[in-house]
Formats: sequence, C-alpha cells, structure tokens
Amino acid sequence: MRRGLFVGLVTLDLIYLTADLPQPNQKLVALDYTMAAGGPATNAAVAFRHLGNQATVLGIVGNHPMRQMVVEDLRQQQVAIADLAPTHPDPLPTSSILVTQSTGERAVISLNAVKTQARASQIPPHVLAEIDVVLIDGHQMEVGGAIAVQAREQGIPVVVDGGSWKPNFAQVLSHVDYAICSANFYPPSCRTSQDVLDYLIDLGIPQIAITHGENPIQYHTKTGAGEIAVPAISAIDTSGAGDIFHGAFCHYMLQDGFVAALRQAAQVSAQACQSFGTRRWMQS
Repeated sequence: MRRGLFVGLVTLDLIYLTADLPQPNQKLVALDYTMAAGGPATNAAVAFRHLGNQATVLGIVGNHPMRQMVVEDLRQQQVAIADLAPTHPDPLPTSSILVTQSTGERAVISLNAVKTQARASQIPPHVLAEIDVVLIDGHQMEVGGAIAVQAREQGIPVVVDGGSWKPNFAQVLSHVDYAICSANFYPPSCRTSQDVLDYLIDLGIPQIAITHGENPIQYHTKTGAGEIAVPAISAIDTSGAGDIFHGAFCHYMLQDGFVAALRQAAQVSAQACQSFGTRRWMQS
C-alpha cells in the first residue's frame, strides 16, 4: 500500500443539482444536494485512498464548529488530516456549487485559502515519513514550497495540480517532477497552451500535462510529446473532476509510469463525472 501526502486547500463543499442557474433576485429549489469536504488536494486525497492507498491531507482545518463536518467526512473516507493550524478559530472556507442538470457543468462561488495562509514553521514534524508521493495544489504556497524542497531532497516524487496561476507558484514549480495543469493555468506572459508548455519546460520540469476538459490531454516529457484522448461521456456532474484526476494520477503513476497514468486517470475522472457530487462515483 502506497502513502500519499496532499498539500493545500480544505473546504466544506455544498453541492446543489439545479435545472438552471438562478437569475438575479430569483430563488430556486434544488433537485438534489450533497455536502462533503472539498478543495483540490482534499478531493485528490479521497480518490487516492479509494484506489487502495493511504492518504493524508496537509492543510488548515482549525477548531471552528464547522470542522466536525469535514473531519467526519474524511474519517468516513479513511483520509487522515495533518492540521497546519489546529487552534485556528475562523470558519473553514465554504464552496457553494451549482450543477446544471442538463449539462453537468458547474458554477462555483467560494473563498480559497487567501485569508488562511500557513507558514512553513507550522508544518508538523516527520510529515514526510514513509510518504511515496506528494501532491501540491498551490493554495498553501509557502508550505507547498517547503514540502516540495524536502520531498525532492528525500527522493519523493512531487506532483503539482496547476488549476490556476497563483502568486509565487514558480517557487513550487522549480522543485516538482510532474506538472498536471488545467487549460486555465496561465503563468505570467503566457497566452496559449504552447506558451505554458514552454514556460514549464524552461523551469526544468521533466513531465508535463495540460488537461482540456472533454478534449485531448497534451503531454510533454524529455523523450517525447503527444496527446491522449479522454473518454466520451454524457456528464452528470463535473464537480471535482480535475481533483479526482490528480488523485488517480498519483495512484497510477507509482505503478505504471507517466503516460499510462494520465490515460487511466482520465478513465477514473470520466467515471466520476457520471455521478452527482464528489463521492457517489465511488459507490458504483
């Protein structure tokens, strides 16, 4: 059994299934709803654990009463928590997610970790002990940078989830082995996917991929480049699809290599998109 450390954002996600998005000053009754711990690193950890591994989330949970809902959800998923600020009194960031029934597309309003940034000094001791892979989502930048350096020194592969560009991301990217970015990830001065690839290549990252939703995944390695087709599906809910992709990638990368892991992670993500919410796909 492999062990993964997932560094970044912990949220409480409220997910609603709706016929349409609300208009100004309109109230809608949801068709369905669910609630779960969320955030890119957190959802990736859940997927990694579901595929038969041990997972720990390194992020801020704190001691506000809301924490119990997140702690209980992750306990049910058998995902451990390494809390960067266990006495933090403020509420966890909450995401409200509206999923349109006819398309599976989601609209999100949330507060990320901008107001709750931890320092590297808050990293628990020995957090990398017996860890086989690290994923960093960029929401705890100083902590992510410190963990990336330590992992590189210990020979632990580091994966970055590049969902969107964030200040000081370069200090993390300089120490990673795998950069898996979305089509919305644009470093400074980058305008196209090729610009992004060139930027990441210049940083010395050996294995890079850019996902494009239902379109093929671009990838680049030191020995070649290409595209990987993703499964054609009728999506029910795309919430957390990228996060689940990253968790699955970490699982398959440890046993099958880069390109094969991208292909298999796309299969898992496609499966997740065919269920409502970020947990029900694991029950099918």
